[in-house]
Amino acid sequence: MSKVIVIGGGAAGMMAACVAADKGHQVTLLEKNEKLGKKIYITGKGRCNVTNAADMETLFENVVSNPKFLYSAFYGFDNKQVMHFMEANGCPLKIERGERVFPVSDHASDIIAACKRALDKTGVEIHLNTSVKEVLTEACVEKPEEDQEHPQKKKQLEKITGVILADGRQIEADAVIVATGGLSYPTTGSTGDGMRWAQRLGHKVKDCSPALVPFRIREDWVKQLQGLALKNVRVVLMNGKKKLYDGFGEMLFTHFGVSGPLILSASSFYKGGECTLTIDLKPALSVEQLDKRLLRDFDENKNKSFKNALSDLFPNRLIPVMIQQSGIDPEQKVHEITREQRQNFVQKMKALPMTVTGIGNYNEAIITRGGVSTKDINPSTMESKKIAGLYFAGETVDLDALTGGFNLQIAWSTGWLAGSSIE
Repeated sequence: MSKVIVIGGGAAGMMAACVAADKGHQVTLLEKNEKLGKKIYITGKGRCNVTNAADMETLFENVVSNPKFLYSAFYGFDNKQVMHFMEANGCPLKIERGERVFPVSDHASDIIAACKRALDKTGVEIHLNTSVKEVLTEACVEKPEEDQEHPQKKKQLEKITGVILADGRQIEADAVIVATGGLSYPTTGSTGDGMRWAQRLGHKVKDCSPALVPFRIREDWVKQLQGLALKNVRVVLMNGKKKLYDGFGEMLFTHFGVSGPLILSASSFYKGGECTLTIDLKPALSVEQLDKRLLRDFDENKNKSFKNALSDLFPNRLIPVMIQQSGIDPEQKVHEITREQRQNFVQKMKALPMTVTGIGNYNEAIITRGGVSTKDINPSTMESKKIAGLYFAGETVDLDALTGGFNLQIAWSTGWLAGSSIE
C-alpha cells in the first residue's frame, strides 16, 4: 500500500483518487476551494456534458492536441465506462443530439455528488480549503537492468517524497498526482499551479493559450445581433487561402463578436492574427437551389419592397443586416431586382463574411491549450519520465479537444490511468 496525494478535486483528480483508493492505497485528496468539482458546476451551462457516447474513432477525431498520447487512457477507461461509473454511483444519464451525455436531472451537481459518493465509498480522505505550495522530491538511484555485455552506470533520478502546504505543513507521500487544471476560469481555482511545479521540476511546459473561446469580430453590424442564436449553420475559418476550420452546428452573436458551440470548436484551430470567418446561413441548399428558392420567394412577393420580402428566409433581427450586406435598396420593389443583384445576395447567404481580430481571455475560455509536455509523461501510466512517483492528469497536461464532452472524457480517462498505475 502506497501513500498517495492527489492535488486538485476536479474531474481528473476525483477519478484518480477513487481508482487509487479502490486499489488499496491510502489516498488524500487536497482541494484549494471550499468544495469539490467547482469547474464541473459551470460546464455545459450548469448541466455538465459529462462525456460523449460516440465510437472510439470519433473520440480521437475530436482531440485537437496529441490524440495518440491518449491511446492507453481512452482504451483503459472509455466513455461507456465513464457512463457506467456515474450511473453506478447514483447519477442516471441521458444522450442528446451529437451523442452528448448529460445527467437526466440536467444538474451538474449530480455528477459531483456521484463522484463524492465514490470517494466516500473508497475511503479517500478529503481536505478542502487546502492549498499546496510545493511538491517535494529527493534524489534516488535507479538500478540498471543486468547486461554483462553492456554494463551501465546507475542512473540518478528524483523521486516524490510529499508536498508542502500553503500553511507550511508537510505531508509525506510515495506518489503525487497533479490534477490542478489549466488556466481557464481562474475563479474556479485553475491558476496554473501544476504547470509551475512541473516546470520547476524540469518538465517542459508548452505555451498556454485560451481554447474553446469566443471570437472577437471587427464589423460593427455583429453587435446589432447580440443575443441572436443561429442553428444549423456552417462556418468556415480562413487564414488567407488556408482553410483552418469547417463545421456545422449552432452559434451565437455577442456584444463583441460570436460564440456558441460551433465557434468554440473553430477557436481551437485559430493561431492568432486576422482571419476571415464566413457563415453559410443555408447549408442544406446549393447555390443553384438557393437561387431557385429566392426566385420563388421573389415571384410570390414581386410587388413588395425588398425589405418586406425576406421574412421566410431569416430571423427578423437578421433581416436589416442582410439587407445592408446585400447592397440592395430596402425600398426597391422585388420585381425590379436584377439577376446580378439576386445572385450577389445568394452569395452573401452562402458566405456571410466577418473579420476575426482575436479571441476572448481565460475568463471566457472553457479550457486551456498547452500545458505539461506529453513528451515528459509516460502515456501508458501518466507518470513523469523525470520524477518517479509523480503523475499528471487532466487539463494540466498538453491535451485539449473540441466541445461535446470530449475534454471531460480526457479528464476522466487520464485520471483513471494515473490512479490505476500507482504500485
